Amino acid sequence: MKILISGAGFAGLSLARTLSDLGADVTVVERAPAARAGGAPIDIRGDALGVIEDWGILPAVRDRQLHSTEFARFVDAGGRELAALPLAAASDSDDDIEIDREDLIHIIDRGVPAGVGFRFGDSAERLDDHDEAVSVEFASGARDDFDLVVGADGLHSRIRRLVFGPESAYTRFLGVYIAYFRLEPDATGPGKTMTAYNFPGHAAATMQYRDSAIGAFIFRSPWLDYDYRDVDAHRRIIAAEFAGTRAWRIPDLLHAMQRDDDLYFDSASQIHMPSWYRGRVVLVGDAAYSSAFLSGRGTSLAILGASRLTDALAGSGGDHAAAFRRYTEAMRPYVDHAQQSVEEGGDLLVPATQEAIEARNASLRAASSA
Repeated sequence: MKILISGAGFAGLSLARTLSDLGADVTVVERAPAARAGGAPIDIRGDALGVIEDWGILPAVRDRQLHSTEFARFVDAGGRELAALPLAAASDSDDDIEIDREDLIHIIDRGVPAGVGFRFGDSAERLDDHDEAVSVEFASGARDDFDLVVGADGLHSRIRRLVFGPESAYTRFLGVYIAYFRLEPDATGPGKTMTAYNFPGHAAATMQYRDSAIGAFIFRSPWLDYDYRDVDAHRRIIAAEFAGTRAWRIPDLLHAMQRDDDLYFDSASQIHMPSWYRGRVVLVGDAAYSSAFLSGRGTSLAILGASRLTDALAGSGGDHAAAFRRYTEAMRPYVDHAQQSVEEGGDLLVPATQEAIEARNASLRAASSA
């Protein structure tokens, strides 16, 4: 079976690994020049840990485990602690693993067989599903036919748009935007705390791990109309939201944000679809069921989705439609739970009003003294 995977993130690389183990002829196409490894540390939790254990990479993941956000500290304008939260208390899993995004990408990538083909700096521009195969025309001008096409290309999936229609038809915007950017590590060395300052509808935060540090801006907003690939537009939006705020470390963080060429900025949005497949095309991970960063479950859903789709194809006897149905049945409960978990995350990280900020801090102080 010849399979094209669009996207070289967690879902795409996981699929490249597992589908190759089935004996499939796998090609991965990725618009970027390499797999994206930047951004904040991520969590692996729940049944996704069992998947990576089955893959034999759990020891390597644990070896690179981080503890940079064991506690979240919320501070006032002068940096004085107002409240703290052991982040394990906010999890519904007994065994979460936090890991640097780059570390996990490299660990998964090392398990991808050498026979997998990669087309970096390219993308699928046109798909023609004609029952027996999917004919693909790439941006580079190349053409090829595949038995199956998998869209594992994230929240702004091109495969989803080509096959299912515009992103707006499936997006549930949660009213929040987030930016991540690199910082110079503090001279005091690595810590185990995320520190955040809030003013109504806004948060600025820092975290440090090993020899790296990142900053973050989070803010509530109505929907903004901008090009999600335009980094200069991202900088202007963030600067406007936090302009004139001199509290805590915000001026320094704004300066660092402006300097980082790998700035990440996007909305907290979910993808809700009645079906994740059509014909010989199927979606996995954020392309199909983004749960938004507020859930902390996106990476786990990507890994689980890759595993469940592979299992379904392995047991389908070549019937891709039956496999896609089994994959959907296996993943829906996980997706529903993840997508329903976001409200608490938003209220915790970026309360909408001063009264809500004070109520959160009081609640956390009461809990810590109980």
